[in-house]
Amino acid sequence: MKKNFILFFVFLLTVTSKLLAEESPATSVTPNQFGCIIVHITDIIKPDGILGVSLYNSKKGFPGKHEHAYANQLKKITSTEDKVVFNNIPYGTYAVSIIHDENSNGKLDTNFFGIPKEGVGVSNNPKIGMGGPKYDDSVFTLNTDQMEVTIAMKYFNHK
Repeated sequence: MKKNFILFFVFLLTVTSKLLAEESPATSVTPNQFGCIIVHITDIIKPDGILGVSLYNSKKGFPGKHEHAYANQLKKITSTEDKVVFNNIPYGTYAVSIIHDENSNGKLDTNFFGIPKEGVGVSNNPKIGMGGPKYDDSVFTLNTDQMEVTIAMKYFNHK
């Protein structure tokens, strides 16, 4: 009886492990499902301050809650055009948001109504109305080794 129980247990483990291996997402991943996203940034009014560039893979936090972004980069501005590269990014759907922190205080300054005093930009350059840009209007798909996105900065309340 004990021998039958052990054989049944071994059989059950074998069948379960084979089923799990067939359903595992890791078995369907190919080695080339990662790429890089090159973000070209244009229309920077003046080369002062820092660019904060955030890459989002969901609506959560887009565009201004950078702690929810998939990846973030900070870059000192040296020109009216710049570039940021995100490497080893899994294929998928993303959106990019950028702030031009002109005074380098670590945040996007806004006026009383919440309108940015500093430059902002998002992928696909959608028209930005009340409530800010939407993730669905800014989304793109990375499905090649290299994807290039160009974002034109917008300044609403600039001195």
